[in-house]
Amino acid sequence: MPINAFVSEYDADEFDALPFKRLSAQEAQALRKLQPPLSPWWVVGWQVVVGLLVALAAWGFTGKAEMAWSAGYGALTVVLPAALFARGLTSQFSSLNAATAGFGFFVWETVKLAVTVGLLFAAPQLVRNLDWLALLIGLIATLKVYWLALLMRPKRITD
Repeated sequence: MPINAFVSEYDADEFDALPFKRLSAQEAQALRKLQPPLSPWWVVGWQVVVGLLVALAAWGFTGKAEMAWSAGYGALTVVLPAALFARGLTSQFSSLNAATAGFGFFVWETVKLAVTVGLLFAAPQLVRNLDWLALLIGLIATLKVYWLALLMRPKRITD
């Protein structure tokens, strides 16, 4: 039964009253084997690949190096903050317990947003003959990699 159909059968109070079953260590391990977690570095790697492809495509279609640099810089405004975010989330401090993991997520998401905005404001000074449309195309294409990385995620482990 799809989760939407299940949730729509109950109102919020009834849903909260449903029994909760804790998984044993073996059940949790079996669940992890069915669908391994997606590493944030997997996503960053795909973002780098797509960013390079978009920059090369911009250069190939226009023949102008400025377009490639602009599209590449647009990709960089996604990749660099995502790499910082992934590094922060996979740090030892962020995995101490649920509270530090939640706080770490909030902190690193804020850092990611601040770095992205800073890179966008610095773009006119860092990229000569900046083309904002090419930058935007590089940025959007690289952002869409989250979906590609989910579709291309490593397959489940089978025994």
